[in-house]
Amino acid sequence: MNPATATPTERPAADRLGEGWLRSAVLVVDDEEGMRNFLTKTLQRRCGLVMAADSAEAADTLARAHRFDLVILDITLPGKNGISWLRKLREHGYSGEVILITAFADLETAIEALRAGASDFILKPFRVSQILNAVQHSLERSHLKRENWVLRRTLRQRVAPRQALIGESAAMRSLRVALSRAAQVASTVLLSGESGTGKELAARALHNDSPRAGAPFVPVSCATMSPERIETELFGHAKGAFAGATKSRDGLFYYAQGGTLFLDEVAELPLPVQAALLRVLDDRLIRPVGSEQQLSVDVRITAATNRDLAGEVAAGRFRKDLYYRLQVVEITLPPLREHKGDIPELAVHFVRTLAPQLGVEPIQLTASELDYLG
Repeated sequence: MNPATATPTERPAADRLGEGWLRSAVLVVDDEEGMRNFLTKTLQRRCGLVMAADSAEAADTLARAHRFDLVILDITLPGKNGISWLRKLREHGYSGEVILITAFADLETAIEALRAGASDFILKPFRVSQILNAVQHSLERSHLKRENWVLRRTLRQRVAPRQALIGESAAMRSLRVALSRAAQVASTVLLSGESGTGKELAARALHNDSPRAGAPFVPVSCATMSPERIETELFGHAKGAFAGATKSRDGLFYYAQGGTLFLDEVAELPLPVQAALLRVLDDRLIRPVGSEQQLSVDVRITAATNRDLAGEVAAGRFRKDLYYRLQVVEITLPPLREHKGDIPELAVHFVRTLAPQLGVEPIQLTASELDYLG
């Protein structure tokens, strides 16, 4: 099989299987044409992308060009065998799931396969239910790894727990209505407003009320990342892409797959990264730094800024085309001075939140103290 002619098989629109399957890419490697066709037809209705190769060499070409969540790999192949190719794949930084299949196996082969980095091991011939169960478990592990990574990152950053937007003023009620409406559409959203108006809380509310609520919410502070680092943080990088890159690494787009990527202080993005972000919005494809791979992404972008982006465009510091792509829906958050009536409720909320963290009893605010705050 010529790998150049291997074409992705997109899932039918009518397929209603789990979103975890529908966003997954699978590579089938088997020298038996009948087995390749069987696995491809079985998975193409369930997975977002299915590609096939008849040898380790052909598979290597595809793996350099695409990011696969799962590889189904025959051990007995012409030329390099499956276990040898799997070792090479792992050495080059592949962290996805691998199911090894074979018609001839013993305990020693199974142990060798696991040591090489296989996630599962299935003997031929197998039933459809067997391979589908193995694929399901592998994809579940893959998605759990993403979720655990996002949770660990959140804990490292000491992000406050999700909280509702506080306040019953007309301004806050209007804001909640606007966020609820925007949550139901797939458009990018630009949240503008002064520092301290709660743009990340608004972005989380937008995500939690959207059809993507069950997928990750990944916040990125563009202002705190160095210009040299932010591209690799967003898109990932290949092994050897730069000095110190001893292994490949997935970017935040990959970990936000199916969910929301929140770009806080988006005006701080360097112009080259702005151009790369625009390409992602246009093509829904990312390419890790220093890699030939392309990865299809299904991520909603929500951006926030405390600057006048139109003014930044006029000054040449922000791309006009990116501004219009981010501004499909724009929601402006009101400063506290425009809804002072919410101060008592906010004060009580912060006292209840901070007291347990400080190990003290919540204080009771008097009416005169609340009047002073207002």
